[in-house]
Amino acid sequence: MKKTLFLLATAFGTGFAPSALAIEDAGTIKTVQGSVSVLRAGQKLAAAPGLKVQAADKLTTGADGSVGITLRDNTLLSAGPNSSLSLDKFAFNPTTHEGAIDASLKRGTLAVISGKIAKASPDAVTFRTNSVTLGVRGTEFIIEANGKDD
Repeated sequence: MKKTLFLLATAFGTGFAPSALAIEDAGTIKTVQGSVSVLRAGQKLAAAPGLKVQAADKLTTGADGSVGITLRDNTLLSAGPNSSLSLDKFAFNPTTHEGAIDASLKRGTLAVISGKIAKASPDAVTFRTNSVTLGVRGTEFIIEANGKDD
């Protein structure tokens, strides 16, 4: 009995709790025009201003769609019509400005204005298309991908 109580006290004392397992938000959708959806853990969500974006989210815009996202490090992403964007990895420490961004554009266009992660560590920011991987060396760039969505 003492052993069980000790294990329970240790587990809760180290911060193990359901809230500790929560996924951290990568950013926020700021603007939406036309048809835009977010695929998260197999569920399709309608994109709307204020919706939090998480690592592993896949954003898709229709022929009339576009979406603007501000990530927590102040990176700005703007996907145009007929785009498919996956935020594969996002981590950010607001104190040190260290972190990583790894995103994939399967099709469409993406305008990027880099934030604090790229300024602190350009090698930690990567954008991929079906044919190329971009490392960030500047602060503003546009990517166009003519591939097919998976």
